[in-house]
Amino acid sequence: MPAIRPGLRVRTSRKGASAFAPTGAIEDRLAELPAIAPNPGNLRGLHYVPEGLAGPAPLVVVLHGCTQNAAVYDHGSGWSRLADRHGFMLLFPEQQRANNPMLCFNWFSGNDNQRGMGEAASIAAMIAAMRKSYDVDPQRIFVTGLSAGGAMTSVMLATYPELFAAGAIIAGVAYGCASDVAGAFDCMGGREQGNAGALAMKVRRASPHKGAWPRVQIWQGSADHVVVPSNADAIALQWAHLHGLGAKPDRTDLVASYPRRTWLGADGAPLIEQYVITGMAHGIPLDPGTGEGESGIAGAHMLDVGLSSTDRIAAFFGISPEPAGELAPPAGRAAKPAASRPRARARREPAGGVQAAIEKALKAAGLMR
Repeated sequence: MPAIRPGLRVRTSRKGASAFAPTGAIEDRLAELPAIAPNPGNLRGLHYVPEGLAGPAPLVVVLHGCTQNAAVYDHGSGWSRLADRHGFMLLFPEQQRANNPMLCFNWFSGNDNQRGMGEAASIAAMIAAMRKSYDVDPQRIFVTGLSAGGAMTSVMLATYPELFAAGAIIAGVAYGCASDVAGAFDCMGGREQGNAGALAMKVRRASPHKGAWPRVQIWQGSADHVVVPSNADAIALQWAHLHGLGAKPDRTDLVASYPRRTWLGADGAPLIEQYVITGMAHGIPLDPGTGEGESGIAGAHMLDVGLSSTDRIAAFFGISPEPAGELAPPAGRAAKPAASRPRARARREPAGGVQAAIEKALKAAGLMR
């Protein structure tokens, strides 16, 4: 989710573009959202409402990553098919090349990551438009995203916390760790994170909110060189501090052999979950399973690791059942060291795979160090 240098012209070619394209044709299931006002971030809005859906129904805001668009992200992640199965609406804000040549949300820009301004304000206006047009349950609005979309998820949770019951950040960064292009590179590289108290204060200052904070789920690949794994720890500490929790999780366990850390509220329910997908590079964890697309379809940024983040995010939001999975050990017991865990299928990308192609193209364009 690289930042874009102001005024930079990005040269593209068919060969370069193909590195980010899906391997086959995609089914575009999204409809255009009517023009919204205000739209200071100049974003495009798309949405999906299952046929015959009765309200009030949940709404999930889904934010794509760099080089993607809404249709590509939906096709790969499987969100609209999950919505068909479990009955909820989807809103897909979409970046435009006029704003960012690589289609990254401008999470690092002070003109876009503050309440009432730019892209953050446009996304909030789209949520308002969905509520006006459909029977949305205001208590069940959620947000999730990958990479630049994950960082923008942090922005939305911080700047409009009253809108969301929960959020899920995939390969993202903590809110407030960058305010310009140079800071974005340092943030992604894990060099500008700060302590939990300072990070939490940035969220508190981002809005006048005084109520309960959204619950947060965090996903990160341990072999991600675009957004280094320490960013996930910074997000967890930021939100643990906001919720008045300690730095250490209340529970550690394994899900499909991957480590999960959980911070619990006073009622014993999870307030923060952090998944580490060992060996995974930059992308969204998926388990395509039968290949029917119910849990996503593998492709660029869409990585088959034997665990579906889409399904587990929806379960964390409380809008679908908890998926069946390998859970060990029981609550309150520590997870086994990584060396003693069995390897899950297809964890690691092959050499020269998606991440290598992305990094090569971004470095050639001057967008990544």
